[in-house]
Amino acid sequence: DYMAGPNHTLPTSGTARFSSPLSVDEFVKKYQFTYYTPKALEGVADDIAMFARMEGLEAHARSALVRGGKV
Repeated sequence: DYMAGPNHTLPTSGTARFSSPLSVDEFVKKYQFTYYTPKALEGVADDIAMFARMEGLEAHARSALVRGGKV
């Protein structure tokens, strides 16, 4: 998800200052799916691992490398 770009923005208490009241969207469960072909994942595995390590997520980095066939 680092390279594909799904939204990781979480709502915070400060959101109330500029957002609207409740709407139908508040009650709809939304999903985001990201899919890489094995070849595409192999091409970005090192970059994903780099971003994960920058955030201190070593297990995520290793997972990307294993899934990308780098380990």
